[in-house]
Amino acid sequence: MSTTLPGRWAVTGATGLLGNNLVRMLVGRGVEVSVLARGGSRPELAGLKLDVHAGDLGDEAALRRCFDGADVVVHAAASVHIGMSGREEAERVNVGGTEAVCRALPPGARILHVSTVDALGLGTRARPANEDSAPRPEEGGVPYLDTKRAADRVVRAAGVDHVIVHPTLMLGAWDWRVNVGKMLLAVQRGEAVAAPPGGNNFVHVRDVCEAMLRAATGPAGRAWILGNENLDYREAWTRIAAVVGGRPPRFTLPRWVGPAATWLTGLPLALGAEEGEVNAATTRFGFVDHYFDPSRARVELGMAATPFEEGVADAWAWLVAHGHAPAGRSPGGVGHHAADERA
Repeated sequence: MSTTLPGRWAVTGATGLLGNNLVRMLVGRGVEVSVLARGGSRPELAGLKLDVHAGDLGDEAALRRCFDGADVVVHAAASVHIGMSGREEAERVNVGGTEAVCRALPPGARILHVSTVDALGLGTRARPANEDSAPRPEEGGVPYLDTKRAADRVVRAAGVDHVIVHPTLMLGAWDWRVNVGKMLLAVQRGEAVAAPPGGNNFVHVRDVCEAMLRAATGPAGRAWILGNENLDYREAWTRIAAVVGGRPPRFTLPRWVGPAATWLTGLPLALGAEEGEVNAATTRFGFVDHYFDPSRARVELGMAATPFEEGVADAWAWLVAHGHAPAGRSPGGVGHHAADERA
């Protein structure tokens, strides 16, 4: 696969964790980059040599201006709310926005569509899911999952040159909205006393970006899971504690707690109250075996496998440097380098 980067890139979702790391990598390698950003000038993009276009996914004229002359359009913008509410907004952004991006794609350009492993079916630790794992009906019902799956179908049906990547849970710097950072902070504060019995696949965001650069010249229509290590939450939080400090979980919740916990955390929304960060969907996710097989990306894209602890250290160092986490503990034992991602 070619390692020569196409000449000009356009990116939606450039202020999110993945998008921000990607545009920094592209600019650092001398690539011309244009981005779509709500409100135009954004602090997340300050100091970067970018062509910034004000607009959002509902502004097709702004999309066309941003994409003009692009060889690759990275569509990373999405409404990322893990909850049972907000279906209308998720449909508008994730499905309608993807339709608009496909319509605005310049002739001859390729769309590198950033999906999520949540769009795939689930696997177990022994038999992790791959790119061909279709979700079962019982794995739907959450607006984010449903609309990201629908967005993938939009890209495939649009008749445009495309590739699709499915990143797993990313760790690293430039977590401006402190999304994954909340997990690290909870462990450091000793708040992660009991771990849910599920697990996830964790990956360094830098490895995801490097793989995306190679995916841009990959076979049309191909999809890749961009991930690394499968860990249950107690394992992950214990290893996080060893890097950032804090106490590891004392025990793992039994699986039989899951249905009752899901019902209880969904009760406020059912009674007409506003849905909180802990809700039926987040609880359900915590009890799910969310394991994936990244071997296709390793073979076809040469994807790296940066150790989990290095991703944690990089994320923590960035949080400390930007005032989101307490100073005073330097992540030890590993080297370090200085996920809502709507346009």
